[in-house]
Amino acid sequence: MFDRLKRQRPVVRRKALLLDTALWAVLAGAGIFAYGERAAAPSPVRDLALPLLVLAVAVPVSRSRPRTAVLLVGAVCALGLAAPVPAGSPYLLALAVVAFRLGTGTTPAGRALTALGGCLALDLAVCAVLRVDAVYWFYTVSMVPAALLLPWLTGRYRRARAALVRDGWDRARALEERQRAVAEQARLRERNRIAADMHDSLGHQLSLVALRAGALELSPTLTGADRADLAELRAAVADAVDHLRDTVGVLREPDAHAVRSQAAPPESVEQLVARARESGAPVELRRTGSGAGLAPVVDRTVHRVVQEALTNALKHAPGSPVRISVEHRRSRTSVRVSNPVPSPAAPPFPGGHGLTGLRERVRLVGGTFRAGPGGGGYEVLATLPDDVGPQPRPDPEPPGAAAGLVAARRVTRRRFALALAAPAALGLVALVSAVALALQLTACVLRPADFAELRTGQPRDSFAGRLPDQEYAYVPDGVRAVPRPPATRCEYYRSNSNVLDRVDVYRLCFAGPRLVAKDVLPGRA
Repeated sequence: MFDRLKRQRPVVRRKALLLDTALWAVLAGAGIFAYGERAAAPSPVRDLALPLLVLAVAVPVSRSRPRTAVLLVGAVCALGLAAPVPAGSPYLLALAVVAFRLGTGTTPAGRALTALGGCLALDLAVCAVLRVDAVYWFYTVSMVPAALLLPWLTGRYRRARAALVRDGWDRARALEERQRAVAEQARLRERNRIAADMHDSLGHQLSLVALRAGALELSPTLTGADRADLAELRAAVADAVDHLRDTVGVLREPDAHAVRSQAAPPESVEQLVARARESGAPVELRRTGSGAGLAPVVDRTVHRVVQEALTNALKHAPGSPVRISVEHRRSRTSVRVSNPVPSPAAPPFPGGHGLTGLRERVRLVGGTFRAGPGGGGYEVLATLPDDVGPQPRPDPEPPGAAAGLVAARRVTRRRFALALAAPAALGLVALVSAVALALQLTACVLRPADFAELRTGQPRDSFAGRLPDQEYAYVPDGVRAVPRPPATRCEYYRSNSNVLDRVDVYRLCFAGPRLVAKDVLPGRA
């Protein structure tokens, strides 16, 4: 796998290089086109060569260090405002591209917003230092934030969507694995149920058949041939028991859980003991108390304990007396099966499936189980509750999953609110800026008809009512530098209310209270 990754790395690098080259070519094309459309004499180094060089560095750097790329392209945009004749930068498209890459990367939101804020602060500082026209203030507080924030939010949305899709596929795979595990557990439980039924029922019956055949073999009325036939029958039954043991060993897993059956046992303990006595086994049963209130699952467990213990006693200590005690008192039932001859150390089946199954069956109903030497022989003791409450169902997911889901939903809601609030705030700032700019520029407009009626030598008071409420505050430096009559004070007004372009400027020069000169100055001077 590592060799394959090593072979893929050069291919990935070549694709990234080709993509960055194509992206730089598109952004550079936009810059070259805007350079050719500029009316004022542009500087080839400042307005073309330097921005293209910075873009050649910022585009590949935006993959690994997107914040640095944002600041570099932001400086290129500020360079257009710092020109002798300020102009909107054609590199806003490049700024949007690197902001988008910043959003798709792994940069935390706080650091990303700091970089975006630093880029905007740089442009605002240039506007404040150079005292640019109001239109460029509007450009800076509306177009630059839009080129920064909206692509960044789009990139974050794309990244979040990709993560959501990836997590969804991971969860689907996890659910499939869980479903397969559940099916496998169900299959194992069914196998264990079959093994338990074969072991508990068929094994007990075969043990009784072998015991009865052994008893008949000792009868004095049989001939030699009959004894030989009975010996073969007993050997065949023993072989059947061995085959049954092998089958149970194949079906049953070592740590499998016993299956709880809700049905009552097919026969009572007394009937079970009676069948054993008919086979010649010396079995003594003593029951105290009433078992009328036993739950079906507990009654079945009592029957299984007696059956398994009796089968083991007949198999490992044939002919020895077996004492069975079933005692009901104080909402609990105790089952004790003992025989005076110790059972061998080896379990009746390899792996101890019989006693292991009993122990698990007793544990599942809330009881305790013990099997081993005791009372001068071998003893099996089980204590069970008379009733079994509902078992708690396992949670479908671990407790931590719910807390993680709540946290994920909280983060999603916060990001969704940010995604809505940020464009809304940006739109509000742009709207307020546009309204303020429009009001400011329209309040300093002198109508051309009023300007034409003005005559030099008139006192200002005679036409003050025709003048706008305020002067034009953002007179370009080239217009303000036009020579004026000496010892005069000049006022500047706009010739129309067009806020998207520079317009001609009306200049009125006064010597004291009288108008001594009026001029029309081109707005692009």
